[in-house]
Amino acid sequence: MLPRERVLTALRRGASDRTPCFEVWIDAFVADFGLPDTAAAHVAFGQDSVMLPSQPLPGSQAWGDGIDEFGRVWRAGQYIDGVIDSAEDLARYTPPPTRASECFAPALVDDVRRRYPDHCHFFGTHVGPFQAAYLAMGMERFMLRLADDPDFVAALLAARTDWAIALFQHAVALGAEVIVMGDDAGHRHGPLISPALWRRLVLPCHRRIVAALPVPVIWHSDGDITKLLPMAVEAGFAGVHGLEPGAGVDLAVVKARFGANLALMGNVDVRLLCGDDEAAVRADVARSLAQGAPDGFLLSTCNSIFSGMNPTLVQAFFAAETELISGAVMPINIMNMEKL
Repeated sequence: MLPRERVLTALRRGASDRTPCFEVWIDAFVADFGLPDTAAAHVAFGQDSVMLPSQPLPGSQAWGDGIDEFGRVWRAGQYIDGVIDSAEDLARYTPPPTRASECFAPALVDDVRRRYPDHCHFFGTHVGPFQAAYLAMGMERFMLRLADDPDFVAALLAARTDWAIALFQHAVALGAEVIVMGDDAGHRHGPLISPALWRRLVLPCHRRIVAALPVPVIWHSDGDITKLLPMAVEAGFAGVHGLEPGAGVDLAVVKARFGANLALMGNVDVRLLCGDDEAAVRADVARSLAQGAPDGFLLSTCNSIFSGMNPTLVQAFFAAETELISGAVMPINIMNMEKL
């Protein structure tokens, strides 16, 4: 099977020649490992998918200093708060969806697609309406307004849904075959809001997004979102990414309850990649495969490859993926990737 076929088969909850590898956010060590870009990193580390490149809106303060176009406050590259508190704020900090095209450089996207024609081309970013709303308001204000003025929250969710649809539709027009929508909704002990509120306010937004796109949509969230998974099925998501074991998510239980309706992706514990125990990393990859494979499962960490991880353990994780899904030892040489 081609890598693309592997991914799309798994998202249809079918069994392919082997379990596909689908790490979403992989860019933390690209420069450290001497790789030219994130697409090359996906291929170098044996992934069946490659991320299509994107960029912030021109002039954005996102990941810098100041208030960005969505009302998020940044300091030294870190998000610290949100400012939206009124209808006027919402109008000021809501870019028109027509600007979504500015988040892509078509020539760069075409280059990735040309270099890796057999891989699944996907686009993934954290613009899901729930997360976008609480970041724009700030978590404390957002939670208070859920109780005091849910209509205002609904208006903000609708505006962020419009943006997500426009962004994802443009990605699809440029060649994205799968969308990964980051919409973090959980903490270590459960969802950030009640399932009843989720059904009332967020589920309609997710339904709109899925209905607007002709390709599979995967919902990413950290934390324990098990109580929200029935509504992931209702929304029409092809799959769910994350399944964080550190938040108590049991992959075997989720597979038994939801595997007939959702492809599952993730569950390898990122905390292990911050340590120094290669055997523990390998064992956790083996556990995830045993609980999730063969049908409707895509192997990845429960979050991403991020700064602060042990580079040696990152390499050990990808090597374990390659060995355990293929049955052959295939050392990954990340120091000579010029051909990629």
